[in-house]
Amino acid sequence: MRALVTGGAGFIGSNLVDRLMAEGAQVDVIDNLTTGSLANLSLARSEASGRFHFHNVDIRDEGSVAVIERLKPDVIFHLAAQADVRVSVKDPVFDASVNIIGTLNILEGARKVQVKKVVFAASGGTLYGDPPADHLPLNESEPQVPLCPYGVSKKSAIDYLHMYRELYGIEFSALALSNVYGPRQNPHGEAGVVAIFAANVLNGLESTVFGDGDQTRDFVFVDDVVDAFFRASKRGGGVVINIGTGKETSVTELLETISDAAGKSPSFKLAPERPGELKRNSLDPTRAEMLLGWKPWTPLGEGIGATLKSMAGKK
Repeated sequence: MRALVTGGAGFIGSNLVDRLMAEGAQVDVIDNLTTGSLANLSLARSEASGRFHFHNVDIRDEGSVAVIERLKPDVIFHLAAQADVRVSVKDPVFDASVNIIGTLNILEGARKVQVKKVVFAASGGTLYGDPPADHLPLNESEPQVPLCPYGVSKKSAIDYLHMYRELYGIEFSALALSNVYGPRQNPHGEAGVVAIFAANVLNGLESTVFGDGDQTRDFVFVDDVVDAFFRASKRGGGVVINIGTGKETSVTELLETISDAAGKSPSFKLAPERPGELKRNSLDPTRAEMLLGWKPWTPLGEGIGATLKSMAGKK
């Protein structure tokens, strides 16, 4: 398989690159390094044996279409995105330029070379808006009513994926991800509360909890997510598929779990809740099990332990 990973120098993307390399694939990465880092690709670059190539390209640039035409991948894993809800609220035009126009460029490239499949990183945390609590965990039949520009742009990308499938025959899977965490997540980058809290705990700093701390999220470990992407390259076509655990963890519970794993006492201050943030969220992974044969297998405590170990090794 020749795979192209957009956003492949980022947190999830680089972990996916490592998995694809381990599976024997030939891998190309497109990334403009705005939030990604070449350091995340050090393993792939050192063990590539000619099977790995990096391309410093912005997906908003029409030149990204020409790159895809030249590479002729079998599968495109499209993870490049503006992924911060706060940034999208502040600058929805920029958000749309990356997540809608950028996605259209990738799909145009896919159409021109008739790739076998596009696997898209959708946002399960924003796609369904803020439904009633008794609907949790949410399944894919939940109405898609995002309440922030980031969620709207991701939903628009899914609409385009459906259209390209019907009009041009480009197969896709859209993986609606819950809150992904794990090694390589940047505590200074996009919305990664686990990485932010972990960095604060390791450095003896006070964390900021926005709102009352009772808001919940569904935390899924990056290795589990990468496995879902790999499986989706061959299965689960034409649909949105939730990738989460189906379990809710509050923000304060998360901080306590991280602090306990690090052998420290939690320290935090409260701040006003941020616009565009949901009160509760969790995703039902039943469809993923049915269509991909996928289940989350990493308990939160184990995943946090691996995350802390990775971050402590960088200090």
